[in-house]
Amino acid sequence: MRKQIAAANWKMNCTYQQAESLLADVLNNQVSLKKNQQVIFAVPYPYLIMANSEVAEEENYFVAAQNCYTRKSGAYTGEVSAEMLQSIGIRHCVIGHSERREYFNEDNNMLAEKVNICLEYEITPIFCCGESLAIRDAGTQNDHVEIQLKESLSHLSEVDIQRVVIAYEPIWAIGTGKTASTAQAQEMHAHLRAVLTKKYGSLVSDNISILYGGSVKAGNAAELFSCPDVDGGLVGGASLIAADFISIIKGLK
Repeated sequence: MRKQIAAANWKMNCTYQQAESLLADVLNNQVSLKKNQQVIFAVPYPYLIMANSEVAEEENYFVAAQNCYTRKSGAYTGEVSAEMLQSIGIRHCVIGHSERREYFNEDNNMLAEKVNICLEYEITPIFCCGESLAIRDAGTQNDHVEIQLKESLSHLSEVDIQRVVIAYEPIWAIGTGKTASTAQAQEMHAHLRAVLTKKYGSLVSDNISILYGGSVKAGNAAELFSCPDVDGGLVGGASLIAADFISIIKGLK
């Protein structure tokens, strides 16, 4: 059975004290996870060691970095390497979030390098893909996300692609006033799995978790997660509210 994952992306939010409190509020609720379920907290760099320490004794709870650089080390002021993340016990990293693509001009080739170096250091990439409102309106969203997968992931072996978690972000449904329906989420997730099946076969594609990242909330999580090809969520704003994120965790299959 594929892993069902509730991943919290805190983005650039919370002071250290607020981060400690938020993490404690979620963990103290003691949500018991099934063997196939995971909770991942993608926290800002300064909080990685603290958060990793807090989840160390929790079954199936993990911490992720929100980004890493393409190189192992060197004169890259302000960057953080996968080797550094590995050295502090981090086992997951978000790669290619829509905000990284838009604000920092990260392209598919760069993201392929980031995926490679994460895997080299035994870090699970949470690889993000998705389309803008303009692309959705043009009806070319399937082609767009297929190119993202092909240019950033298709070089991977059958073994390595199963070490990747994919997160679909319908950028057009985030902060635009438009809403992605459950049917639209399932349709795109099925398409992504079909792209993977074409390249690797169904035995491999059926083993890859694909998360939904389009304004997941406490009120819609269970319905979204009930879709056959939706394996959880990459959660933004709702993950900053402990009660909401706890509800989202409980909505996992």
